[in-house]
Amino acid sequence: MSIAKEFKTFALRGNLVDLAIGVVIGGAFGKVVTAFIDGLIMPLVGTLTGGVDFNNKFIPLGAKVADAVKANPTLPLDEAKKLGAVWAYGSFITVLIDFLIVAFVIFLVIKAMNKLQKKEAEAPAATPEPTQSELLLTEIRDLLKRQP
Repeated sequence: MSIAKEFKTFALRGNLVDLAIGVVIGGAFGKVVTAFIDGLIMPLVGTLTGGVDFNNKFIPLGAKVADAVKANPTLPLDEAKKLGAVWAYGSFITVLIDFLIVAFVIFLVIKAMNKLQKKEAEAPAATPEPTQSELLLTEIRDLLKRQP
């Protein structure tokens, strides 16, 4: 088998296509979750914490950054990074909240799928209607049982 045929067989295998679809949908879902976190959740968290913007929370690691923060306590993270090393723990908090929401949604989806699968497994299987041949054989069997 040629390399091209082997690759075609590999690339078009059902599991690989399913995985590719999952990755694309996962990427789109990630964008939706990020927009949800940035636009809806973090402003609420900021309001509950007194207007704290977690994306701009950092600890300066260099003297140049520390001096700039002393001069301007509201120095944005992107400007602080230009001055030197910073420990951006606020970004981590935001990403952690992202992760927890995604994990919770996936948990709910899997739980719902398991519930549906359980219902399907518990449902009695429908028995197909007997064919004409099966009915005729049943009658013959019954007649043979009645003979002495």
